[in-house]
Amino acid sequence: FFFTAATYINAGWLREKVCLHMCPYSRFQSVMFDADTLVVAYDAARGESRGARRKDSDPRAQGLGDCIDCTLCVQVCPTGIDIRDGLQLDCIGCGACADVCDSVMDRMGYARGLVRYTSEHALQGGRTRLFRPRLVGYAAALLVMIGAFVWALDERPLLSLDVTRDRTLYRENTHGQIENMYRLKLINKTQQQREYGVFLGEGPFELHGRRQVSLAPGEILDLPVSVTLVDAKQTQGLTRELRFEVRDLDDPASVVDTRSTFVAPAR
Repeated sequence: FFFTAATYINAGWLREKVCLHMCPYSRFQSVMFDADTLVVAYDAARGESRGARRKDSDPRAQGLGDCIDCTLCVQVCPTGIDIRDGLQLDCIGCGACADVCDSVMDRMGYARGLVRYTSEHALQGGRTRLFRPRLVGYAAALLVMIGAFVWALDERPLLSLDVTRDRTLYRENTHGQIENMYRLKLINKTQQQREYGVFLGEGPFELHGRRQVSLAPGEILDLPVSVTLVDAKQTQGLTRELRFEVRDLDDPASVVDTRSTFVAPAR
């Protein structure tokens, strides 16, 4: 309901105001652009002075440029700007103004490109430099981020383990041993059925409950287990750390562990 309402409001009511006030693209472009960046631009040297004329007339004899001042570039702009005023914060670089201007130039018999993708240097008669420090820096940063993303995907654990100790501090079982209850949350992130073994790290403790579980692809399992204190003299009156470990029985390298605490009474 939320996304349906948001889509309807943005597309049906706010429309270009989303681009003007909510889209972060224009905020980024103002700090990332330089004089060699390719942008949608109006060639003022060629288009001015603008004005209406007959198709078969000579605009130079009338002191006019190629722009016939039809304002179609403004009408098709999704944010309602006039590209002839120069690059503006509201421009989203869609190129709709360049497309409609080319169609007008075709009808008038003029060369295309009055509005086109070009750079500030090119508009001033210079050459656009493709390799420059800013571009190399952006490319390097992008490669680092892509590399970090690929590394994170490759190194991410395919098994997730979360351990929650029961709210009850402890209890005494039928054998007179101190016992703590835990809930293990296991998530199989692989695309295959996997068999996992549940183990407890070193210490004066003993694990009770299911020691082997089978999880379907993407399955989440809540597994209740209990841990008893075998040698009460070692942790009497103390909170001691213990470690739960879950291993993929078919892939010994796939191991996750999570630490928790064991609480025992003072006597």
